[in-house]
Amino acid sequence: MHHRSPFAYGRIAKALAFLTLSCALAAPAAYASKKAPTKKQTTAASAPVKKKQTAKATSTKKVVAQKSTKSATSNRKVVATRAVKSNTKVARKATATRAVAAAAAGAAAVAVARPSFGQMAGLHQVSDPLDLKSSVALVLDQDTKEVLLSKNDHAVLPIASITKLMTGLLIAEAKLPMDEMITITQDDVDTEKHSSSRLRVGTQLSRGEMLHLALMSSENRAAHALGRTYPGGLTHFVQLMNNKAKLLGMTETQYVEPTGLSSRNQSSAHDLATLVNVTHANPLMRQYSTSPSYEVAVGNRMLQFNNTNSLVKSDRWDIGLQKTGYISEAGRCLVMQAEVSGRKIIMVFLDSVGKYSRQGDAERVRHWVESLSNGSGMLTASK
Repeated sequence: MHHRSPFAYGRIAKALAFLTLSCALAAPAAYASKKAPTKKQTTAASAPVKKKQTAKATSTKKVVAQKSTKSATSNRKVVATRAVKSNTKVARKATATRAVAAAAAGAAAVAVARPSFGQMAGLHQVSDPLDLKSSVALVLDQDTKEVLLSKNDHAVLPIASITKLMTGLLIAEAKLPMDEMITITQDDVDTEKHSSSRLRVGTQLSRGEMLHLALMSSENRAAHALGRTYPGGLTHFVQLMNNKAKLLGMTETQYVEPTGLSSRNQSSAHDLATLVNVTHANPLMRQYSTSPSYEVAVGNRMLQFNNTNSLVKSDRWDIGLQKTGYISEAGRCLVMQAEVSGRKIIMVFLDSVGKYSRQGDAERVRHWVESLSNGSGMLTASK
């Protein structure tokens, strides 16, 4: 039996240790090499899935984008439609609001209408046998001067455009050339009541045409132009108006301008009956004040003016002279000379309430005069 030395055993032990270490190191590498194909296979297998998922995601995004676009477009349409409807509603509401406001303003204007001087003085509380709507009235026989009916006939009130009778009388008696052209200027524009006029600044008409329109259709600018162009000027003309009133015995009358727009032009029914009697004697005053209508050439246009008193067109009336008037302080006014049942009658109505009430009062008087058996009856209202 051979015996190995200790040195030999040591070498064998080292060799076994090295072999064991080599095997230990080789095992993880072999395990990794076995596992590697599995990872590659997994990656390769998952690629189609990922592509499908990506494609699906892309498709989903497209659908969402399309839906978003459609939704946004739809929303814009809805918003636009709602905006149009809203604007329409707002516009309708605004129109309705304006209409309501206009109606309210009109109602307010009526509600706050300025009372006339006669109303403030309580003249409407005085009764009369004919139940007239005018607070002041006077009816008399022109030939005999017999008073047939009187009511507050000495009350001094604003007379509005009845003023134009005096204006017209002075022009008619002055024998000025009626064919002389007169131009409407800014001075003739109403700054008292801010009333409108169809005679614009710059309009040229003859003196005769101006007088016709002033008496027939109560044209304020025409009446003012007549006074303004009178020899001596407007101030002198107004002075002549007051002098003429005194000369005729009209002691309860005063004038401050030729149109009647000022409430300071005042008179009584008694004085106005005197004025009607005098003006009726002038043929031009009779003709111009009673014509139903009249046309004038203004530039290249023909303008038709109508009489402010509808009774001149009635077959039931034979009116020799008339004049109407209205401002809020005076109420509705009317003076007339007319033949009724063969009698020449002068009628004066001041401070009448209602647009057509003055004509209504004239109709009541006419029917009453026609019904008188002897024509000498006198009716006097208490004062």
